[in-house]
Amino acid sequence: MRVVSLLPSATEMVCALGLERDLVGVSHECDWPPQVVGRTVLTSAKIRPSWSSQAIDRDVRLVLRDALAVYDIDVDALERVAPDVIVTQDLCDVCAVSFDDVCKAVERIARPQTRIVNLHPKRLADVWDDVRRVGEALGREREAAEVVRDIETRIDALRLRASRLATRPHVLTIEWIDPVMIGGTWMPELVEIAGGRALVTSAGDHAPTLSREQLAQLDPAPEVVLVKPCGFPLERTLVEAGVLRELLTAMPWPAVRDARVYVADGNAYFNRPGPRLVESAEILAACIHPAAFPELVARHAGAFQPFPVQET
Repeated sequence: MRVVSLLPSATEMVCALGLERDLVGVSHECDWPPQVVGRTVLTSAKIRPSWSSQAIDRDVRLVLRDALAVYDIDVDALERVAPDVIVTQDLCDVCAVSFDDVCKAVERIARPQTRIVNLHPKRLADVWDDVRRVGEALGREREAAEVVRDIETRIDALRLRASRLATRPHVLTIEWIDPVMIGGTWMPELVEIAGGRALVTSAGDHAPTLSREQLAQLDPAPEVVLVKPCGFPLERTLVEAGVLRELLTAMPWPAVRDARVYVADGNAYFNRPGPRLVESAEILAACIHPAAFPELVARHAGAFQPFPVQET
């Protein structure tokens, strides 16, 4: 079977099912597991690179305002790889190529037999169902059930440990720096699993944008803050340390006062609705309750770090 994945989380699912060798095409953002690097790349971004999250947000909004796609599909390359199955999504046109564009591309290459598997996760249960859906489409139902069972076992064990702790701090997760967007969809569930109480959003919500005035007036105020911008590795987020520091110094939050602000890899974790959401929950637990989860602090040391709001 010849499989194409047009989003990173789906690529991780396909490989988790043991079908890495069947993967003939990927998106330009697919980078895990490392073995997928070098496969035929089928998408590209129209937004020019920028060091500024504000500029990226502005350019994306301009493209969407004009009813244009944020990403292009290389139709010629798609025709060459001749996929039997394409895995894509219609949850967010900013996160990956649009579903409509995928359908049009399949029509153009005249492969009506190509099956399109469309993912639309909003909560953790949706993500696990997507693993099963991909497994069904690729003839790996048993392997998909095993992947989900392993994930749920680890999630349940983490939730049980966290439930025995004496405190559940209020946690704010930041999805974008400028403007500030708050983590929605499955993020409140991850916070709860890790032993915290999510602020602003509930499970399944879209990520809202808050002004500085709204952030300063949060009640209850956050006791822990995790900054993990969508698509940004840890090093990329730290490029905007000055912007982030200027924002946070104005916030009358216990998290700022008590040095409980963290930055994390928002590209590999948190924002990819795939198997590594279990690692994302563990990173959250390491941030929220570091004394209770010292092994998770050590295990994920390269994926997150404290952020000093006050420069030393």
